[in-house]
Amino acid sequence: MPLARSLSMTSLNGLPQWEDEDLPVEDLLLFEVSWEVTNKVGGIYTVIQTKAKITADEWGENYFLIGPYFEHNVKTQVEVCEPPNPAIKKAMDTMKSQGCQVFFGRWLIEGSPYVLLFDIGSAAWNLDRWKGEFWDATNIGIPFHDREANDAVIFGSVTAWFLKELSCQFDDKPNIVAHFHEWQAGVGLILSRSQKLPVATIFTTHATLLGRYLCAANIDFYNNLDQFDIDKEAGERQIYHRYCMERASVHCAHVFTTVSQITAIEAEHMLKRNPDVVTPNGLNIKKFSAMHEFQNLHSMYKARIQEFIRGHFYGHLDFSLENTLFFFIAGRYEFSNKGADMFLEALSRLNFLLRVHKSDVTVVVFFIMPAKTNNFNVETLKGQAVRKQLWDTAQSVKEKFGKKLYNALLKGEIPDLSKILDRDDITIMKRAIFSTQRHCLPPVTTHNMIDDGNDPILNTIRRIGLFNNRTDRVKVIVHPEFLSSTSPLLPLDYEEFVRGCHLGVFPSYYEPWGYTPAECTVMGIPSVTTNLSGFGCFMQEHVADPAAYGIYIVDRRFRSPDESCNQLTQFLYGFCQQSRRQRIIQRNRTERLSDLLDWRYLGRYYMHARHLALSRTFPDKFEMEPCAPPKTEGFRFPRPSSVPPSPSVSQHSSPHHSEAEDEDEDERYDEDEEAERDRQNIKSPFSLGVLPQGKKKQHGEFRN
Repeated sequence: MPLARSLSMTSLNGLPQWEDEDLPVEDLLLFEVSWEVTNKVGGIYTVIQTKAKITADEWGENYFLIGPYFEHNVKTQVEVCEPPNPAIKKAMDTMKSQGCQVFFGRWLIEGSPYVLLFDIGSAAWNLDRWKGEFWDATNIGIPFHDREANDAVIFGSVTAWFLKELSCQFDDKPNIVAHFHEWQAGVGLILSRSQKLPVATIFTTHATLLGRYLCAANIDFYNNLDQFDIDKEAGERQIYHRYCMERASVHCAHVFTTVSQITAIEAEHMLKRNPDVVTPNGLNIKKFSAMHEFQNLHSMYKARIQEFIRGHFYGHLDFSLENTLFFFIAGRYEFSNKGADMFLEALSRLNFLLRVHKSDVTVVVFFIMPAKTNNFNVETLKGQAVRKQLWDTAQSVKEKFGKKLYNALLKGEIPDLSKILDRDDITIMKRAIFSTQRHCLPPVTTHNMIDDGNDPILNTIRRIGLFNNRTDRVKVIVHPEFLSSTSPLLPLDYEEFVRGCHLGVFPSYYEPWGYTPAECTVMGIPSVTTNLSGFGCFMQEHVADPAAYGIYIVDRRFRSPDESCNQLTQFLYGFCQQSRRQRIIQRNRTERLSDLLDWRYLGRYYMHARHLALSRTFPDKFEMEPCAPPKTEGFRFPRPSSVPPSPSVSQHSSPHHSEAEDEDEDERYDEDEEAERDRQNIKSPFSLGVLPQGKKKQHGEFRN
């Protein structure tokens, strides 16, 4: 089943001006409803938080976010204030008078949007009545033991109650647009439609419930989409009521959107409705005034990671840190869905290749996936303490050495190096060397795992035998906790850690979008993704040769698992063969792709969805051309015309290439010239024009 193209962009700065997208926002109110407003649970929090600025810039004081109230979140993220809109204040007062606690304020993020937070606990006494009303409206029963579903009913009911109190105060305008994210917020949409409220509704699914469950069960999901008995599968997993809530939300919405084309195909089969608009996820892109500042940050944070490696591998540091590459995988601990199983198998094969070819490259791989732990591993803490002690010893000896050298030079003498270090200094250094002796292998994990005998990552490491032996060219470090700058082991925030690494590897089987590779791209770090992730499909559409720009896309849809693993291994091995200069060139190219992921451009799909919802809800007030937005030629970064960044792509003319050949290739690359060519391509639409009859396009022909 070939993937259809999503709505694509002709250019970035030169995007066609969708004139019909200009809405009279002064006569409208926009409410965005999600369980993750000020409440971080997963990736939807990132979507809403990063998108808030461009939405607030567009809608101003008429943009509001609705979410649940949690005291610990409000204390750190919200500045409580009075609502500026009298109609909203009146609706809140009405609800408060009937026992529902409502809080209003500004969310302390970029854009400072208004937030409206409902205290679920204060309204829980209405749960049975609201569940009855929900049954009357939908015939969906909610089990009493499913707390998450019960909370969704309360949250949705108070949201619909608020929208009803608000809309009752308006005759003709302002008109209300309500955008609901995921099934937890969907009850509010369903009740708004069943009560026939004059509200334009949009529903966005970021991942289908059943899709996530089925993929976690190691089922060949995408090749059997049309074979599943949906009701049976949901019932067997005891999520039938949640599935019904999600499906009802999808079918009740005036406009249904999803975040990627791969999820659109999934929704068509799981939820039985084609999305009206595909709304890719973006990020707020901040460019450095100096073009290569991100390269300097990479060097700085790489040095910090190297310090951790010196401590972790003390006594076994028989590899050069200058020839060491840092790979990582990060995200929720979903062993199969996130592709950790395939990544580990590929690492085993990579280790074999590096050893067979006697490569001097060492790869250190980090698994940043939170799991249940007791505390830090004692051996790991000891390693950092030994490193610190060695550093202090070296500093004290260096200081004494420096003083003696200084005094000798003042006297005009060349010091006798055999006497400049006395017996005490040599004794101190011998003790320091003795303290680095180690009678065990460097630990695979930095923490003491709870139930490590059943941990899938550790069990796979035991099976493939990657125990950080001296002969292994691939070393593994499992860090089962989110990174923090206050950690005594690896004192780096996630962003700093990513900047210090060389490659992010995310071979996910189920990834509706994929923020982790997107964040790598924005920071100029190459990454591995798959054609089953929304990000991977997006890049395949908009970049003619993704690998040349540092986006390696593994085919997990049309290849067997073994073939996909071999492809991933080849990507990793090819990356290990790159020279330092080639990696710098590739990072420059990767960072240039960040424009594709900027909310300033991707936010236009949300604008289109809102206009479409208004035109369907209030057809007498808002008109929209049926074909809008216009079908555009897919904008594609052309393949770079300079030397390819990977030796696996470019074969040398002889088995043993010369240094002169390398220099000639380097001369073919001009960073400023290539960046300017990409900028020109962004500004002027890149059209895959019709070729004269009889002529075929050659690979790499898409150049300016």
